[in-house]
Amino acid sequence: MTHKREIQGNVVKIAGDKTVTIVVERRVMHPRYHKVVKRFKKYLVHDERNEAKVGDEVIAIECRPMSKTKSFRLKSVVKGA
Repeated sequence: MTHKREIQGNVVKIAGDKTVTIVVERRVMHPRYHKVVKRFKKYLVHDERNEAKVGDEVIAIECRPMSKTKSFRLKSVVKGA
């Protein structure tokens, strides 16, 4: 059994049919200043039923590559916009 990575983030864009862009925020300690800073990364997520809207908070799970940049699929919508 392989462990699939799950990411949670906010939908910022509907990127074509069956694809949404989510932004994932993580908090890390700055190496020199020892202050917690935010780091952001965008992921393309496969949304088979086009259920996510801009502003929703969603959970995505890792899957086989759907395209050059898309390797996650939508698991669930946590909170609507």
